[in-house]
Amino acid sequence: MTQEIIDRPLVIGGRTFTSRLFMGTGKWSDNETMVKGWEAGGTEMVTVAIRRIDLSPDRPEKNFVDYLDPARYQLLPNSAGCFNAEEVIRTARLAQEACGTNWFKIEVIGDKKTLLPDVHGTIEACKVLKSEGFVCLCYIPQDIVAAIKLFELGADAIMPLGSPIGSGQGLPDFSGLKFIVEELGGKVPIVVDAGIGAPSDAALAMELGADACLINTAIAQAADPIGMARAMKLGVEAGRTAYLAGRIPKKAYASASTTMEGMVGK
Repeated sequence: MTQEIIDRPLVIGGRTFTSRLFMGTGKWSDNETMVKGWEAGGTEMVTVAIRRIDLSPDRPEKNFVDYLDPARYQLLPNSAGCFNAEEVIRTARLAQEACGTNWFKIEVIGDKKTLLPDVHGTIEACKVLKSEGFVCLCYIPQDIVAAIKLFELGADAIMPLGSPIGSGQGLPDFSGLKFIVEELGGKVPIVVDAGIGAPSDAALAMELGADACLINTAIAQAADPIGMARAMKLGVEAGRTAYLAGRIPKKAYASASTTMEGMVGK
């Protein structure tokens, strides 16, 4: 008999989220489609690469800021495009000034080709930003040691990648994620971020015990972004429900659905 799993609410930075699908602001064909996608996905948090957006009052074109209802969506600025802790810290401070939020997703890119995160830089940035009162969501590889260190620093969420950003590979290897969930599940929210390509990937992440998924490219660049947002919402919900229900353990051999005892003719 499987162990009962507690259905804990998703709370980050003191805010409770009913939706476990977080979405982004990049790569959409237009702002109207983006907003419709958010609505179809039921998201309550959207992230933005703050270094790639013009937030000046006299900006010539509208961007996500003009469409974002702060009462409905938690804005999560991120440091995409930063390659060291110093850049991240500076970007977080600028984001707080420009966007009026102390929420920040720490991304320290360690390699330009793979865009994989720099663990050391992430830890250093988290240490400083937590001391300044930021709500820190930290993007990392599926590295249990890094996850524990960030948890000990007070990170508000741990965000292990499924696979490289925008790759759509899903979770080809989720052993590290399982370690993180086993060690930190229930202690800090665990959000699978990057690489999810289909609703089945999102469902798997949630079945493994992740608390939420952050999905951008797979939705924004789908042939039908609105339909894919809806599908990802259902994938996340199905995976969460399956996790709470408790799947049967895997076995090396067959196990008959009906026992041999009491069969007719025996």
